[in-house]
Parts: sequence; C-alpha cells; structure tokens
Amino acid sequence: MFLGELTFPVTDIAGVGPAASRALAGLGIVNIAGLLRHYPLRYEDRKNPVPLAGSSAENPAVTIATVRRHEDMRWKRGRALKVIVADDSDEAALLCFGRNFLASKLPPGRVIRLTGPFERNRFGELQSGSFTFEDFDENRPSREFDRILPVYPLANGLTQGLLRKAVGTALERYGVGLRDELPADRLRVRGFPGKVRCLRDIHFPEDLDDAERARSALVYEELFHLQVTVARRSLDRPLRHGGTSWDPSLVDRLASSLPFRLTDDQRSALADIQGDLGADRAMNRLLQGEVGSGKTLVAFMAALGVIGAGRQAAFMAPTELLARQHADNAATLLEPLGVRVAFLTGDVAAASRRRLVDALEAGELDLVVGTHALFGEDVRFHDLALAIIDEQHRFGVRQRRAISEKGRQTDVLALSATPIPRTLALTAFGDMDVSSIRSLPAGRRPVETHLARMGNESKVYEFVRRELAAGHRAYFVYPLIEESEASSLKDAEGMSEHLSREVFPEFRLALVHSRVPEEDKRRIMEDFRRGELDLLVATSVVEVGVDVPEASCMVVEHAERFGLSALHQLRGRVGRSDIPSFCFLVYAEPLTDDGKRRLMTMKDTHDGFALAEEDMRMRGPGDMAGVRQSGFLKFRIADPVRDLDVLLEARDDAFALIRQDPGLLDSGNRDLRDLLTICPPFDEDLTATG
Repeated sequence: MFLGELTFPVTDIAGVGPAASRALAGLGIVNIAGLLRHYPLRYEDRKNPVPLAGSSAENPAVTIATVRRHEDMRWKRGRALKVIVADDSDEAALLCFGRNFLASKLPPGRVIRLTGPFERNRFGELQSGSFTFEDFDENRPSREFDRILPVYPLANGLTQGLLRKAVGTALERYGVGLRDELPADRLRVRGFPGKVRCLRDIHFPEDLDDAERARSALVYEELFHLQVTVARRSLDRPLRHGGTSWDPSLVDRLASSLPFRLTDDQRSALADIQGDLGADRAMNRLLQGEVGSGKTLVAFMAALGVIGAGRQAAFMAPTELLARQHADNAATLLEPLGVRVAFLTGDVAAASRRRLVDALEAGELDLVVGTHALFGEDVRFHDLALAIIDEQHRFGVRQRRAISEKGRQTDVLALSATPIPRTLALTAFGDMDVSSIRSLPAGRRPVETHLARMGNESKVYEFVRRELAAGHRAYFVYPLIEESEASSLKDAEGMSEHLSREVFPEFRLALVHSRVPEEDKRRIMEDFRRGELDLLVATSVVEVGVDVPEASCMVVEHAERFGLSALHQLRGRVGRSDIPSFCFLVYAEPLTDDGKRRLMTMKDTHDGFALAEEDMRMRGPGDMAGVRQSGFLKFRIADPVRDLDVLLEARDDAFALIRQDPGLLDSGNRDLRDLLTICPPFDEDLTATG
C-alpha cells in the first residue's frame, strides 16, 4: 500500500475526538495519509545536553538542575514567583509569571530535567520565562527528554503534545509495510532510505542527521512526482509526420516594411517557433518577455508563416479590450499583405457571428482574434494550424488545450508579459518549451522610478502637470473602484473627481475600471490613445494591453497594496517610446517589512526577469504570476526556490524515465506502473485569478 492510500479517518487514532478532528481538518488533515504528511517545521533536540551557561534563544538549555530557592518579583498583576535553579555551569532564574502554583512543584532541593532558552538580563542574571521541566529519576524513562522532538505547524487550538501522540500512534498502526514511492534504482543511486524509514526519521529521528536524510529523500520524492507529471504532459503532445507547413514570404514582406530591425532576441524566438512547427511533435511553446519587448510582433510573424502556407491561425486574449487592440494592430500590419483578419467576442451580434463563423469554417478567413468566445462550440476552423494565447497565465491548462483541439495537431504559442521565474518555468509550465525576449527595441529608455510618501502627493502632481503641459499623457492607478467604509484607501472614482476638479482642471480626464461597460471602456481607451484625453484614472485594469507611446507618467497611489508583478506591469504602460518616462509609487505608512522590500526592489530593479525571481522568493510558489494553483504546486515539504538544485535533478531523472518508455503506464512492469499512478493527476488544471 502507498502512503496516499491510507484514507482511514483521523478519528481512528486514540485521543483524536470530534474537536481534535475539526481542528486537524482546519490544517487540511482529514485522514491518516494527511496526518503522516504533516511534516515537522523543526526539532527540539532534548537528547544532547546544553548547560545553562551555554544556552541562548537559538540554543536552548537541556540540562539537569537543582532548585536552590524561591524569590518574589514585582509584576503588573501583583507578585510573581521566581525560582532559582543551578546546574554544574551556572545559576539561573525561572520567571513564573501567572504561575505561582509552580512553587509546590519546584520546592528547594528538587532535581529536575530542564529545557528552555536562557539569556542574561541587563544585570547579568540568566533567566527564562519559557521553560519545560520534569522530575529527574534516573531509573525511569523520560517522556519529554533524552529524545529529539518534532515541532509541527499548529492552528485551531492544537498542541504539540496531541500531534506528537497522534502521529506516533499512526506510525505504529499504519506505517509498517508501506511501499516505496521512488523507483528502486533512484533509491539505490541516491542512497535514500525507504518510505517506512523516511516517515519514522522525519517525525521521530534518532539524531538530526537521520532527520536531514529523510527530509532530503521526501523533498526529492515530491519534486520527482511533479516532474513525472510534467514529463508525461510534455510527451503527450500528438506525433505527426512532416510538421506544419511554413512559408516565409509573408514574414519577409512584413519584416521589410517595418521602420526598424527585429532585435536578436526576436529573431531567435522566431527561429525557435519555426523549428517547432517543423518538428514531429506539436509545438507547445511559451514566449515570455519584458513589457514592450515585441512579443506580439513575433506572434504575428509566426501566424504569417502558417497563413502563407495556406492554413489558419487564432489569436486569443483574456479581455475584449486587449483582443480589440490586437485585432486593430493585426489589421494595420497584416491586411496590407492580403491577410484576411476577423474579430470575435461574446458581444458580436448573432447575425454577424453566424457570418463570421461560417467564413472561418469555409476557409475564407486567415486569422481570427478574439476572447473566450473562440471556445464556442459553433466556432469551427477550416484548417487551424496555430493557436496563439496572449497573457497565457489567465487561462487554464484545459482552456489552452480546448483551443488547440479546434484544429488537427494544432501548434500552441503562449505569450506572457510577466516573465516566469525559472522555478515556475520548470514546474507549472515545465511541459512547455520557453523562449525569452529580454532586450528592448532600440531607443527605449528605462522608466525612472521614484517613491513618494502619502502626504507629499503635491510634488508628484506638479511634476505630472509639467509633463502634461509638454504634450505627454499620464495614468493614475488606485487599488479600489469606489470608497469603502471598511478601508481608508483612496479609490478611483473619488480621486477621479478630485483630480478633475481640484488638481488638473485644465486637462481632459476620464475614468476606467472593470465595472465600466466594455464599449465605453473601449471608447475611453481609444480617446486616450488618440490624445483626446490627457489623464486616465483607473484601477489595475490597465495593467495589460494598453499601448500609448505618448504616455510618460505612471502614478500608483497606495503602491504598497500591489504586488511586484502588478507594479512592474503598470510601470510598463509608460516608457513605450523614446521620450523619458517616470513612475511614481506613492505609499502610505506604516509599511510592513515586505512592503518596504517590494517598493525598494521596484525602485532599484528594472529587469522584469530579476523582479519575477524576487517576487517568487517573497510570495512562494503557491501564488505567482497571477496564477493560483489548484493542487498542482501545493508542496508539503519541498520548496522549489530553496530546493532548485534538487528540482533540476528530479526533472532530469523523471524525463529520462519517461523518454525511456512513454508507455510505462501500460507496460508490464507492475511495480513501476503502480508507482507512476501516485503522481499528480495528468490533467491537473491551473486556474487564473485575473
């Protein structure tokens, strides 16, 4: 039996009643498997002696001491007991605030086992207010000493004692005879203990070296399981003969019509895509890059390659605003080349939609740009070769697969303006090949970033006024749409009125947020783009898909409420031409340590890839790049950032195993086949938070 098959309820354990069961459920522990996978955060070493004189907050005393005397000390609630104890190294005070009853348990002359962190006060006295003791009896085994005790994550009133007892009982009853969850050769080559030994040593080790060996094995095992899933998904792409046809004539015509040369990174990415299209396995490539680095142009060129060969392409965006912008750009760039472009969203009238989907099925359209409407059952292609998915992290795996299934062996190109940290690229997107565009087009300047404390906005406003007077445009972004009684944060609606009437009455201003009807939102954005508006007040709805080269100022108020990724995306709305551009991050005090770190990182770092790595370090792997994982990256013991080296090793091993025999699940090797069935579900989805 594998550990995951221990689905017996935790109430099977003596001492775990209804109240404890509810508390454990609050930690996600509902069965024996979950209990045994609730791994310790750290350990208390009560096996190796530490004298009072050698104790500190980081190195608690573990000693045998004698009670010398009692003393009284003043306390805000009256008199408190102080117990003076001593071992062979020094004398120390036990501060018993609110525990005067300990006088009877610690009479002078009693010998006790004692542990706790002891530090010297300003008068040089060793003391501790957090200690554990028991009577010393050399003829009786100790329950709390002479061993290494696990320290577990707690919540809902649970105690270490209850968890230790419950885990110990579960190990005795169910932890014998469990099957190993790694291939036998991996256990042998890496010198890992088997599953039963790992569980015993991670929970109740004989020494800390045993605990570390068990932790190393369990970390590798968890990452190996994930990478087996990734490898199977990667190799699940359909095989074909001869790849997808590619005709460079339209690509070359577009390149020669541009007023600039493609960057080296753009040319390299296009070569990657062309190579994938010619391969025997359908493409599944992620094209990531800095804001404004020219990913969309590369995607259009990829579409031209298959369109020139007589096939079709689809370009899907998460919002109508962004899809419309892509459709407009496609019409400007591609229609002069004879490419037939259409735009499809859920708002297209029924009659127009019918004509459009009929033309698409008949092969009378080459490129369709749209939103989720492209998933519609009535949307059928004549010969879809390439599906391009913009802001891919806003779509789930199943959604990306759904659009690809609209054609025969469709190639998929996903775009991301949010650079993916290396760790995430190897996990959530590990089944995709990755191309990166790091360089910006010639002439682009880094956006100058400044921090301003709330209360000093007038200086920021005056700077923006000078930029507006010079003919440039500005964004003002707020965390809320409207005023909230539960929050003192500035809101977009209220600040739109304030800025319009009191700060910038001489300039033209409009408000846009998620509640503005799509048609009004499109009109406002178009007016701002054409220069009929000077200022745009918004929420983070402008984070993606707004390209206004004349915009030179981005002001984010309450910047401490935004994550690094969102701030980088917002900053990327300016600096999209050769004019100097500025980003002002206005923050309210007091700032948390994380808030200070985020803002200083934004001020000092302009490289989106470096910001992505820092964002991952700060937020962890569970919620990155706007993606909330539903089970896929809920690690129990591994940390892909901390354990990146192990992740790379596990990836190599997993891919080698699957490449060796992609049909292992159907093979006659029962042990290996059974082993692979415990890896995460193959079609586990990733859903977007938006």
